[in-house]
Amino acid sequence: MTTSAPSATIPSTTGGSATLAIGPYAVQPPVVLAPMAGITNAPFRTLCREFAEGARGFGDRPLTPAAPGSKGLFVSEMITTRALVERNEKTMQLIHFDAGETPRSIQLYGVDPVTVGKAVRMIVDEDLADHIDLNFGCPVPKVTRKGGGSALPYKRPLLRAILHEAVANAGALPVTMKMRKGIDDDHITYLDAGRIAVDEGVTAIALHGRTAAQHYGGTADWDAIARLKEHVPEIPVLGNGDIWSADDALRMVRETGCDGVVVGRGCLGRPWLFGDLVAAFEGERSSAAPTLREVAAVMHRHAELLGQWIGDESRGVIDFRKHVAWYLKGFSVGSEMRKRLAITSSLAELDEQLALLELDQPWPVGAADGPRGRTSGNNRVVLPDGWLKDPYDCAGISADAELDTSGG
Repeated sequence: MTTSAPSATIPSTTGGSATLAIGPYAVQPPVVLAPMAGITNAPFRTLCREFAEGARGFGDRPLTPAAPGSKGLFVSEMITTRALVERNEKTMQLIHFDAGETPRSIQLYGVDPVTVGKAVRMIVDEDLADHIDLNFGCPVPKVTRKGGGSALPYKRPLLRAILHEAVANAGALPVTMKMRKGIDDDHITYLDAGRIAVDEGVTAIALHGRTAAQHYGGTADWDAIARLKEHVPEIPVLGNGDIWSADDALRMVRETGCDGVVVGRGCLGRPWLFGDLVAAFEGERSSAAPTLREVAAVMHRHAELLGQWIGDESRGVIDFRKHVAWYLKGFSVGSEMRKRLAITSSLAELDEQLALLELDQPWPVGAADGPRGRTSGNNRVVLPDGWLKDPYDCAGISADAELDTSGG
């Protein structure tokens, strides 16, 4: 069993120094990039880190040489334990970290304690990462129908067994977990799950203040984050949900008493949000307001990094297409131009289309803010047959429920 990490120093309402301890790693400010399938690969993490560390920025905020690993924690896409143990080709690419990523943070998904233990032991033995996060929050049907993600904490003994195997095999590596409130309003699990996590030596817990049934709709329940913090004062609790700006992050910490924040959809098309977060937690209260020209430069950089990572410029630009609408949200860009940008297949073509925009547009205050990405909610959660009959009956759950590919 690992030693519990101390809680963070919480900033005042006007900002200030704050440090989150994840095992031996000091995360300052206490800001974590949430794992997102198809998004938080090495190129996107690089962009977010560049803004957080001051290697890239906008306006009058001075740029300083990057200090690797010093400004937040940036987590990989979800890695399936079965795929990792079997050395799936796609999975082995997804666990690639750039030289400047410190600590290297991997999120694992699994439903079989033995396979989870093997995956964690592999990470330790082969020095694949410095920190392991376990996914108990994913609400997508292909995960929950097998009893994984946000469905799993309902089965208390299974959750305990997975956490036990992960921590037992992690050695000196800190193990954390990310979860939701529960399956739906009638099956709330987060307080029980939090206590089990403490018992099994988990270093920190992140709570998304929604149920699986809510998916990404409605409003995140920040009161649940506060209740979890009160329930498990022994370890840090991080809050997740509806952080669209640095002010939202400070408000969450102030209102819930959480030890840090996890930012997901708020940084889609906004990797510079991490620069804002660093400034806010350091008490600077400044925020990036890039012109469309500056946004276009980041779009090029993002697509270029993807091409370098994949090893094929065209495939990199094609993968970048999903980000176009997020980057352009709020700017005056016609639907036809958006369509043309979303079908580019080379950097030259992307640059050609970007050059046709009205690039001197200022930041569209208000119109560019608020939700991005998935916003669906109130969905029926797809679960294994009989899953809700008994939270303590784990009979029939087998390694066959393991996904064989990574990325969510």
